[in-house]
Amino acid sequence: MPTSHVLISLCGEVALLLWGIQMVSAGMQRALGSSLRHFLSIGLKNRFRAVLTGLVVTGLLQSSTATAMMATSFTIGGAVDLVPALAIMLGANVGTTLIVQLVSFDITLVYPALILIGVVLFRRGRRAAARDAGTAVVGLGIILLSLHLLIETMRPLEASAVLRDLLQAVTDDPLLCILLAGLLAWAAHSSVAAMLFIMSLAGAGVVTPQASLALVIGANLGSALNPVIGGLGGDPTRLRLPVGNLLNRVVGCIVALPLLPYLTAPLLDLAGGPARAAALFHFGFNIATAILFVGLLPRQARLMARLLPKQAEAADAGKPQYLNEMALGTPSVALSNAAREVLRMVDIVEAMLRGSQDVFHRDDRDKIAAISRMDDTLDRLYKAIQRYLGQIRHERLDAEEAQRLSDTLALAINLEHIGDIIDRNLMDLAAKRVSNGLRLPEEAQAQVDDMHARLLDHLQLAVAVFMSGDWQAARRLVAEKESFRDIEREATQRHVEHMRAGARGEIETSSLQLDITRDLKRIESHIAATAYGILEAAGQLRGSRLTA
Repeated sequence: MPTSHVLISLCGEVALLLWGIQMVSAGMQRALGSSLRHFLSIGLKNRFRAVLTGLVVTGLLQSSTATAMMATSFTIGGAVDLVPALAIMLGANVGTTLIVQLVSFDITLVYPALILIGVVLFRRGRRAAARDAGTAVVGLGIILLSLHLLIETMRPLEASAVLRDLLQAVTDDPLLCILLAGLLAWAAHSSVAAMLFIMSLAGAGVVTPQASLALVIGANLGSALNPVIGGLGGDPTRLRLPVGNLLNRVVGCIVALPLLPYLTAPLLDLAGGPARAAALFHFGFNIATAILFVGLLPRQARLMARLLPKQAEAADAGKPQYLNEMALGTPSVALSNAAREVLRMVDIVEAMLRGSQDVFHRDDRDKIAAISRMDDTLDRLYKAIQRYLGQIRHERLDAEEAQRLSDTLALAINLEHIGDIIDRNLMDLAAKRVSNGLRLPEEAQAQVDDMHARLLDHLQLAVAVFMSGDWQAARRLVAEKESFRDIEREATQRHVEHMRAGARGEIETSSLQLDITRDLKRIESHIAATAYGILEAAGQLRGSRLTA
């Protein structure tokens, strides 16, 4: 087989392996949902229970990095003690060995069955959890399939004297083995992927048994780097858990390295082959590390707290900046403070609308997720404003101040509703468009862009109405809502015509445009609703329509 063919095959098989691991992790997280996080929080009660919890969670996810991220979220700010969180990671490191143990046996009949079972679950499952579990099972089958392909690709290389000499020159030095395997595990973001590749090398006889054990040490060390790198750049407390876990791995590597010459032969005898010996050493290394450090975790936690002290609080977009509690005794000042905070909500909604327009042009899932996170910030500000306005003693308000309070609260409520529509409706539509590969026709896209542009203009007009109380501008704002009704009627009629024509592609795109149009119309209604209080006070409203 030509060398280029071998390299392409190996790269493709490693990519397939990484994709399988991603499917298992994502599928299990979606299938278990919040129950997985709840189970993890229960396990943080004490360190001994935490070791078992980390093992179970990581055994399900096959990603100690995902477990580390969840555990870190509990420890930030001191909500949960660092000691059980470190214990979770000791268990997580053992959990990553479970699939390695599984695939060290004959898997030729296992992966087809897993893929078949997973596909049936995904196709026949009536609940989302069943379909997500099916995805995870297919992912596990793909992992085993990729390992089988790796072994088959590596098998002919056993007879290559040139490759043997090259790898022997590289792997003769245990420290170089640790470095190479560490880089591999770090690049793959998975010790499991690195271990399966190492087992393929060992099983094919391409590396010596002792070199394969040194590579196992490096894989364990490299996989601990990813959570550390992910925590850089923020509050140092985020690094306490990943750095503590990395420190445990480093000490374990230092202890294990000089023992390799004495462990190789017994492990080969016990395991019956170099690939199984590497898997067994991987399991034993993590078990020994857990036993060694579980009693030392309180001291290690104190060391991490000293080395990585909490920094001053960074700016939090969802934290109120102007709601001064001392001003509550002076209603005019308190109302002014609330108004300034509501204007911060306006800025967030404006950013969400601009982002919403962008994601219907580009396939950017990260941007969709970022816009959804903005809604969380908006909700926090709204709750703070609502609570602040509720603390103002209404008996101290004159008629004008009471109207101002009502207008401020109305604007905040409508902004919060707009954020929900963008998050729960428009971003869902954007994600659906990306998943289904849909593209709006140019005319439809131009209309959606025009509606977004109008909404941005009307949002600024609503702010001007709120600040000035100009009832004429308020009339214009409410009148503009009629144009959105006309656009919705046109989109509905167009969709009906496509349904009659029966062209599936056109039906899907017109349905998408209709859904977007309706959601943007709802946003326009909330913007217009901010003017009703001013129009009512000016006598410019009747039942449900503007006066002539």
